[in-house]
Amino acid sequence: MKRPVIASLLVLGLIGGSVVASAADKRSPAPAELAYGTDRLQKVDVWPGTVRGAPLVVFVHGGGWKRGDKSMMKGSAKLSHWQGLGYAVASVNYRLVPDATVEQQAQDVADAVALLKRDAKRLGYDAERLVLVGHSAGAHLVALVGTDPTYLRKAGLSYRDIDGVLPLDGAAYDVPAQMDENARLMGETYKQAFGTDPERQKALSPTVHSAAPNAPDFLILHVQRRDGTEQSRQLGAALRKAGTSAKVQGFEGRGLKGHAEINRKLGEADYPATTVVDAWLAARFAN
Repeated sequence: MKRPVIASLLVLGLIGGSVVASAADKRSPAPAELAYGTDRLQKVDVWPGTVRGAPLVVFVHGGGWKRGDKSMMKGSAKLSHWQGLGYAVASVNYRLVPDATVEQQAQDVADAVALLKRDAKRLGYDAERLVLVGHSAGAHLVALVGTDPTYLRKAGLSYRDIDGVLPLDGAAYDVPAQMDENARLMGETYKQAFGTDPERQKALSPTVHSAAPNAPDFLILHVQRRDGTEQSRQLGAALRKAGTSAKVQGFEGRGLKGHAEINRKLGEADYPATTVVDAWLAARFAN
């Protein structure tokens, strides 16, 4: 049975700014770096929670599948806010295109989760309370791991090992549709990541994999980009049709500026998505 959420930390963290600062003061000044594979990029940073047995938020960075780094978490509003709520936080690196395939990237995410669960007792967080969060390309990867059980299965896990998936402003949930929709701006990036084989593109599409089994709960957030909005809504609808809990919610912000802001501002007290994510995390970790 999963342990109840640390209610006092959550309540005080949500409504008491001074208490959040006090909790944040206890956070580790530097993360532990763990290796889940032999490649230099197969590593994950872990910041402990404020108490032993804290839930774990696992974040997967974006960057068009070909750039980005786990160090983007350091100094972010997300990190300080989640630490202030008492959570442990992990930031995952994965191998990048073109040296690796998107299939390998999804497997990297699953393998990182397996390592994090194995090391939970040593690092002091609760292996039974874990969610996946990803932005942009990372949103696609966590959604893919959350809908296609192949990756977790290969890592020795199942959907019983994940409490929920939170994609932030992804737009490649239906890869063939996305390549047609946004070919002018991102066509070469998508072609490099997903190739030209329609069957491979479908195999890498979370919406195509939305039939059960899936991770138990999804919160799919987006800003006001036409492709991201439509793809988020379609993924949510497909998941709900399959009997999977999935909420889709949009926020202000347009174009690449809005796309970056939902990642950069998440955790700031006055950013609207922060309270939505807080409530979802609290509910997932209370189960």
